[in-house]
Amino acid sequence: MASMMMKTNVSVATKAASRSPSQSLSIIAPVRATGPFSNPPDYLTGEFPGDYGWDTAGLSADPETFKRFRETEVIHARWALLGTLGCVTPEILERTGASSFGEAVWFKAGSQIFAEGGLDYLGNASLIHAQSIIAILAFQVVVMSQAESFRAAGEAPGVEGLDSLYPGGPFDPLNLADDPDTFAELKVKEIKNGRLAMFSMFGFYVQAIVTGKGPIENWADHIEDPFVNNGFAIATKFTPL
Repeated sequence: MASMMMKTNVSVATKAASRSPSQSLSIIAPVRATGPFSNPPDYLTGEFPGDYGWDTAGLSADPETFKRFRETEVIHARWALLGTLGCVTPEILERTGASSFGEAVWFKAGSQIFAEGGLDYLGNASLIHAQSIIAILAFQVVVMSQAESFRAAGEAPGVEGLDSLYPGGPFDPLNLADDPDTFAELKVKEIKNGRLAMFSMFGFYVQAIVTGKGPIENWADHIEDPFVNNGFAIATKFTPL
């Protein structure tokens, strides 16, 4: 039995090693189907990560438009990934007692900068002690404008010839993109999780408007009494201001 298993493992390893890069990448390639009565349009070739052949409105028929939309999608996906983490982390830390905030709910936390004493990052004055909204705004304008200009140009001081979406180099300190197969797989994972994060952020916005609570508190309420605290029950009682 052991010898049979060893032979099988050697055979599988030999086949995997003999695969060409294109065959390896096909493992993570998306299923090219949009439904039982339709076929993927010809211009969706699977060139971009996460391309599943779905474009019923024809928004990507023009190659330049498609490229621009993909760049916009990836950037928004990355912001959404950071945003969702930033929304839930303070609430989790507050509820577990790991840290104390004046206000942990994401859409209320920023208002603390107008309070006496200002706003402490993660509730710790020794990290970032913000007291001026004007100073924060000016800092963000300068930093974001520089970052966007570097991204659009594909180069920064001392660094040239970078890809605007996947720059690598000094922006990949863990060398995650060194292996082409791993890099291709990470691109697909990034856009998939980014799309989920964008939907999550939209859900956070709706929850904030409807319930006036943060996502973790809403989740805890639902777990406590799912038949009372759910979207359908709240929708019947919600009256827009």
